[in-house]
Amino acid sequence: MQENGYTPKKLEFDDEGRAKLISGVNKIAKAVGSTLGSSGQNVLIESPHHTHGITVTKDGVTVAKAIDLIDPTENLAVRMVKEAAERTALSAGDGTTTSIVLTEAFVEAGMRHIKENKTDVLRQLVTETKAVVSSLKDNSRAVTKGRLKDVATISANNDKAIGDIIAKVYKEVGRDGIVTIDKSQTSETYYETTNGIKVDRGYSSPLFINDHKRDECVFEDVYILVADTEISNILQIENVLKPIIADGKKLLIIAECSKNVTNTIAANVVKRGVKVCIIQPPSFGYRQHELMNDIALSVGATYFSEKTGDDLSLMTFSDLGHASKVIVGRSSSIIVKDSSIELDGAVSNRINQLRGAFDEAKTKGDRDFILSRIASLSGGIGVIYAGGNTDLEQKELYDRIDDAVCAVRSALEEGILSGGGVPLYREGLKYDDREDAVGRIMYEALTTPMLKIASNAGVDIIVSKDQDYNYGLNVKTGEYGDMVSMGVIDPLKVTRSALQNAVSVAITILSTNAIITMARSIED
Repeated sequence: MQENGYTPKKLEFDDEGRAKLISGVNKIAKAVGSTLGSSGQNVLIESPHHTHGITVTKDGVTVAKAIDLIDPTENLAVRMVKEAAERTALSAGDGTTTSIVLTEAFVEAGMRHIKENKTDVLRQLVTETKAVVSSLKDNSRAVTKGRLKDVATISANNDKAIGDIIAKVYKEVGRDGIVTIDKSQTSETYYETTNGIKVDRGYSSPLFINDHKRDECVFEDVYILVADTEISNILQIENVLKPIIADGKKLLIIAECSKNVTNTIAANVVKRGVKVCIIQPPSFGYRQHELMNDIALSVGATYFSEKTGDDLSLMTFSDLGHASKVIVGRSSSIIVKDSSIELDGAVSNRINQLRGAFDEAKTKGDRDFILSRIASLSGGIGVIYAGGNTDLEQKELYDRIDDAVCAVRSALEEGILSGGGVPLYREGLKYDDREDAVGRIMYEALTTPMLKIASNAGVDIIVSKDQDYNYGLNVKTGEYGDMVSMGVIDPLKVTRSALQNAVSVAITILSTNAIITMARSIED
């Protein structure tokens, strides 16, 4: 009921309100936690957002996103836990399940052990968490090529075939390369890589095609014109076209061209054998300007931009860039850079600037865009196509590959730790002898992920303080030993982000004393 701006609310206080919040946390944690570890179980989801209204997945973030509860207070807790998981996924690309399991563990331990001085205890939890993160960093290792496959395999729910594909892709595109996932048009899962710049624009006219078998225009030893100013008259680029045509050189024009200009050049291609091809500038708005800048920098071209008032008629042959090869298709183009071009550190400077921008980016879309720019400038681009015999199978595989790719990216950034929840368990054992509230909370919460993995596998894990930091149980094989040597590893960034975000949400819930929600009924 709402009248003259009056919106009734339902209020809940103290233990009653917190009990509802904890109930919400328990429900989402039980559903998501069941997917944790190599023996994690599938979750069946009914949702209008998935193919045929149903999906089967082991992906924690997919399960979390599907959960909304009827009770408004319980649902507030679910929304808070999902926010922690999404923050973890945004910064590290994986670890959503661990984040949710840790959140529940901290909340429940906090409710059991905080009897007084709540503010002081919560403040000390933040301090202790920083100490744990510092210790995790001290025990991390840089990822090697051999370990990269292990990270991918573990994150893909121990699928060795997927781990092998991801490792091969990263080997080809390089450390700074970008790897994306797409749906295969067949049941086969495969990958393609490009060592150059991929532009999401194809030829402006089919008359530019010179490889009719593949419907592509392929040029080697090609010059490149880069401009966002519209070429409305062929005379605007006369200074460039004359030497190209006279010497039989090849030219790729990346610019907005009027219909008349496109038709004129296309006619000359067909009738006179002129070796020119036109593609439109990629993307739109500010992203177009930045991508065009990147392309010009990579190929050594002068970027003529409308924004800076450049006059195309002043362009000369020396303003053109150069590439060893271009492959222009119907909807996309690949520019293979000329390795002989020296760019005086300009590319390195741009990459460093983009890395800084990546750390500041707030949305996944912006972060992915920046990563693709870094890849275009420095590495290669790989696409993994997820196959499947049914839509459900393909969706489940797509989610697992996406998790694994993100985990590998995080491992390359900050290094790796032993997996299976072992590092957090080791950190938790440091608090075993403490009887104060902070000590008991840290001990019980940090040991939970490893115990949950064991529970999902139906086994008991026995480890002690005096054993090596990486010593644990590989629940898949039933073997005890050094987890890193056995290939059971996690990215440091994933573990760190999951812990920090879980503590943040848990503290918010534990410090809540009043909850206000919209009234759903007259009784409320």
